[in-house]
Amino acid sequence: MRKLFYAFLIVGALTFTSCSLPQMIKAAKEQKMEVTPNPLEVHKDTVNFDLAGNLPVKMLKKGTVYTLNTFYKYGESELALDPVALRAEDYPNSNTEEVKVAKAFSFPYQDAYKVGTVEVQGVASKGTKSKTTPRLPLATGIITTSKLVQNSYYAAFAEHGYNNQEELVPVIIPDFIFERGRSVLRTSETRAEKGKALDAFIAAKNVTRTVTITGTHSPEGAERINSKLSEERAAAIEKFYRAQMKKYDYKGAADSIKFILKPVVDDWTEFKNALAAYEGITSDDKSQYLNIINSGGSFEDQEKQLKKLKTYNKVFRDVYPGLRTAKTEILTIKDKKTDAEISVLAKQITSGQTKADTLSFEELMYAATLTPSTEEKAAIYEAATKKGSNWNAHNNLGASYLTLAMENPSRAAEYADKAAAQVEIAAKLRETPEVHANLATIALWKGNPYKAYSHATKALRGASNDVTRGVNGVKGASEIYMANYSAAVSSTSSALDTDVNLFNKGLAQLLNKDFSNASSSFAEASRKNSNYALAYYGAAVAAARAGNGDAVVSNLASAVRVDSSLKEKALTDLEFTKFATTEAFRNALK
Repeated sequence: MRKLFYAFLIVGALTFTSCSLPQMIKAAKEQKMEVTPNPLEVHKDTVNFDLAGNLPVKMLKKGTVYTLNTFYKYGESELALDPVALRAEDYPNSNTEEVKVAKAFSFPYQDAYKVGTVEVQGVASKGTKSKTTPRLPLATGIITTSKLVQNSYYAAFAEHGYNNQEELVPVIIPDFIFERGRSVLRTSETRAEKGKALDAFIAAKNVTRTVTITGTHSPEGAERINSKLSEERAAAIEKFYRAQMKKYDYKGAADSIKFILKPVVDDWTEFKNALAAYEGITSDDKSQYLNIINSGGSFEDQEKQLKKLKTYNKVFRDVYPGLRTAKTEILTIKDKKTDAEISVLAKQITSGQTKADTLSFEELMYAATLTPSTEEKAAIYEAATKKGSNWNAHNNLGASYLTLAMENPSRAAEYADKAAAQVEIAAKLRETPEVHANLATIALWKGNPYKAYSHATKALRGASNDVTRGVNGVKGASEIYMANYSAAVSSTSSALDTDVNLFNKGLAQLLNKDFSNASSSFAEASRKNSNYALAYYGAAVAAARAGNGDAVVSNLASAVRVDSSLKEKALTDLEFTKFATTEAFRNALK
C-alpha cells in the first residue's frame, strides 16, 4: 500500500510538472518585452541597452523558474548576455498583477557587431525539466555614429626667448663738472676718463636714437642766472658731441640722432640726494638743511637761510661742486645679427660647418622660426637641445616631430614616438601648458583619450590664447571618445576653426541631440574644406535625425561624390533606415 502511495505521488508530481511548464510557455506568448534604444548605439566603445517588459498575470508557477536569456546575434556568432531568473516566490502578487522585468545590459563594441540582432528566449524550468520559447528578436543592429569622431592634433611650440625687435640700450656717461657760475666745458673734463669714454662711443659710430643731456646748477645764485646756466651747460655737451660726430665723419647719420636738452632749475632733488650721501656733517646738521628746504618759500630765500648754518661753508665746498653738472644719457640700438645672418649660421651649425656657440641658445631657437621647412626646424631644435638642459628646446623638437607626423601620415607612428621621447624630457625639466598640450596630442595619437583629456586639462591652466584654442580641439575629440558630449561641444566651440574641429563640433552637437546646430557646424566644416566627405556625411545624419529627407539625399550625394567608399557605409547605416527605401536615397548612392 505504501509503495502504491509513493507511486501516486511521483505520478502526480510528473503530471503537475508536465502541466505547469507548457502553461508557462503558452503564457509567455503574451509577455511584452522591448529594448531601448532600438537600434542599439555604441558610445565610449561600449553598447548599453535596457530590456524592459511585463510577464502576464499567473504566468509564474510555484516551484518553477522562468529565465529570460538575452543574446546579441551577429552573423554565425552570438554573445550570450546575463540571464534574468524570475521566481513566483519573489513576486507574491504575480497571480493578480503583471510581473515587471527590467535589466540593463552592456557589452564592449567590435566592428563585427555592427550588423546584428538582440534576441530574447524564455526558459521555463523545474528541477531537471525545462521548456523554451522561440527566440524573439527585439532590436536590430548598432548605430555607430559616435565612431565618426576624428582625432584633432596640435603641436605647441614654446617661445624662443629671443627679442627680434629693435632694442634700445642706455649708455650713461659720468657727469661733466662745470665751474661755479660758468657753462664752459673745460679741456680737463674732455681729457678725463669720462671725456674719453664719450669720445670713444662717438668714434664707434654706434647707431643712436637719442642723446638726453640734463643740465643742473648748485643752489646759490639768482634764478635767472641758474636758469641760464642749466641750459647752457646742457648745450655745451651737445656742442661737443656734434663736433666729435663731424670729426668722425658721421655725414647724414648725424641727422637721425635726436638731442634732448633738459635744464633743471631751482630743484632741490639733486641737493637732497647729495646731502644724504655726504658724510662730512652729522645727521642733525643734515636735518637743519632739510627743515629749511621743506618749509617752502622761494629758492633764493631758502638759499639765504642755508648760508646762516654753521656747516654751510663745508657743504658749499664739498657738495655744491658736484651739482654744477651736465648729465648725458644715450639710447643706442643694440647690435644684433640680421635674420638672414642667423638663418645662415643656424644651417651651418646643423650641418657641422661651424661651431654651435656661433649663435646663442636664444638665437638658435629663433632661427627655427625663420624657416618654413619642418625638417629644418627639427634639425635646429635638435642642435638647441645640446646647449644645456632647456625644456623649451626639447618641447619644440617634440612639437616639430608632431608636425612631421601630421605632414607624413605613412610615418606618423615613427614621428609620434620621437615626439614622445622629447616631450617627456621637457616634462621632467618643467611642466608647462605647451608640454602638456603636446603630451595630450601624443596620448590621443596612441589611442588613449582619457590620458589625452588629462593632459589637455592641465595644458589649459595658464595657457596662451593660441595654445588654449589648439588644445581645446584635442580635448573636444577626447571628450567625444569619452561620451561626454556636452563638454565636447564647449571645447570644440573654443578650438581652432580647422575642418576637423568644426566636424567634431558638429558631431558632439549631433550626439547631444542638437540637430540644428550640428547641421550648421557640418556645413561650416565643408566650407572650410570642400573635399571633406565626412562633413557632408555628418550633415546627412543630422538631417536624418531631424526627419529632413531632402537634406539627407543632397548631403549623401555630396559625400559619395568626394569619397565613393561612403556608399557602402550609408547603405548599412541604421541612421538612414527611414529613407533607405526611397528612390531619391538610392539615386544618391548610385
